[in-house]
Formats: sequence, structure tokens, C-alpha cells
Amino acid sequence: MMAARRKNRDFTAKDLVLTALMTAIVFLATFVPHIPIPLGYAHLGDAAIFLFALLAPRRSALFAACFGSALADFMSGFALWIVPTLVIKFVMAEIVCRMADAASLVGRIGVALTLSSLWMAAAYTFAGAVLYDSLAAALASFPGLFAEGVVNSVLALAALPFLRGRFLRKD
Repeated sequence: MMAARRKNRDFTAKDLVLTALMTAIVFLATFVPHIPIPLGYAHLGDAAIFLFALLAPRRSALFAACFGSALADFMSGFALWIVPTLVIKFVMAEIVCRMADAASLVGRIGVALTLSSLWMAAAYTFAGAVLYDSLAAALASFPGLFAEGVVNSVLALAALPFLRGRFLRKD
């Protein structure tokens, strides 16, 4: 009994390598296509987060979402956003992990991605209002953030059929 419980918590070398690779992909997809929007930048990292949340083990997907995105904020000069990003990306990936899995219908996955995108846009809007003490500036960023979420959702849905057989989700 004790060995079975310990096995569920252990991180194998394969898990570690997969998590590191996923974190690097989230970082690159967030850092490289840098599109300025009010209070920050748009990127394609959320598509990677959505795909990993759908296809990879939950723990690895959550870690990659949080730390890949936070590292991109740090390297982009947005260190002020690291803590909000850690929380926002964790919840984003968790929404997708809990609502949809790789065997779900496309409609259910679409709902999960939409709710996750709404969460992301609303949470970053709230964080921007707090960090910059300006509700007007934060509200100006909401449409761009939500559009980013929609674009990333469409990209993830388009890539999902090609990647579905390549990953084994073991939760």
C-alpha cells in the first residue's frame, strides 16, 4: 500500500525530461512571438498550455504552464507579472485538465478552452488593475487578452488531432 502511494508521487527521469521539454516549449511559444498589447504582450504560449493540459500528465502540464510562462515574463522584462502569471496559468491549465481529457468530444474541449481563456483574460485584467492602479488601462487589455485566448484555443484544437496519438495521459 505504501509503495503504491509513493509511486504516484515520484517523478521518474522520463517525467522530469518531459516536464522540462514542455516547460521549454511553453517558454519559447510565449517569448518568441511577442505581440505588444496594453499592459503586456500577446503570444502563442497558451496553445502549448492547452495542448499539454489535454495530452500530457496533469502534474507536468501544470508545472510547464506556470513556470514556462513565468520564465517568459521574467526574460521579457515583465518580472512584476511573475506571481500573477504563476497563479493564472495554473488555474488556466487546471480548468482544461479537469473539464476535458484527450478522449472528450471536441465540443466539451471547446467549452473548456473558452472558459480557460475567459479566466485568463479576466484574471490578467484584474491583476493589471491592481499592479498599475488603473482600471481603465486594465479594461483596455481585456479584448486583446480574450482574442489571444481564442486564437490559442483554435490553434490547440487544430493541432490536437495530429498530436493525440503521440502522448499518453497517465493521471
